[in-house]
Amino acid sequence: MSASEGLNLTLKVWRQNGSKEKGSMETYQVSNISPDSSFLEMMDILNEQLIDEGKEPVAFDHDCREGICGMCSMFINGEAHGPGEQITTCQLHMREFKDGDTIHIEPWRAKAFPVIKDLVVDRGAFDRIMAAGGFVSVNTSGNTQDANAIPIDKHDADKAFDAATCIGCGACVATCKNASAMLFVSAKISQFALLPQGKVEARERAVNMVNKMDEEGFGNCTNTGACEVECPKGISLENIARMNREYLKGSIS
Repeated sequence: MSASEGLNLTLKVWRQNGSKEKGSMETYQVSNISPDSSFLEMMDILNEQLIDEGKEPVAFDHDCREGICGMCSMFINGEAHGPGEQITTCQLHMREFKDGDTIHIEPWRAKAFPVIKDLVVDRGAFDRIMAAGGFVSVNTSGNTQDANAIPIDKHDADKAFDAATCIGCGACVATCKNASAMLFVSAKISQFALLPQGKVEARERAVNMVNKMDEEGFGNCTNTGACEVECPKGISLENIARMNREYLKGSIS
């Protein structure tokens, strides 16, 4: 293939009308795809083709297309977000594939992430975990202290910021053999546990969020480490250790 030619690809795409329906892989051909196109742009081209043929387009999640929102969620050739390190699906470009390749595209596979349609899954369980404790209650009476005036150790501030970069995409769950959400939950607990603003509600936060995670049907962690490897933001496993400590402190208080 010359530099001026596009890619000709075979796509094996999961199609499913809801969590109660049986799904299957459908095969599609796309031609002349620019190597500079993003993966989602390639999916747009496929959908335009399907619409022109009078067929139903493939449903998939997307929003900012800048690697920030965490919406895009595809399992591509057996990898969450596809090949490449610390990128989301929208940041994946077609130059990562070769002309004539067959690409398998599936949704996140987890009991707690039921399929809504095709590649779209319901990640509402993450929202419910956050509602259980992923926040700081603030007194807005007008007598609150400016957060910027509170001295914080730089090491702690950096660790909190690293944890806060989690975008809640769910790649950790999709990658884990147990469909565990511990990397996500630990990141959300850590971003508060390391800062003084989060310490007031620290004990109930960890207990409530972990209990909600279990209630939602996520599996447990067995320290395989696949979640950290596939996380587009490089969230560290050390957050899980911190979450376990916070949970233990909360449980015995």
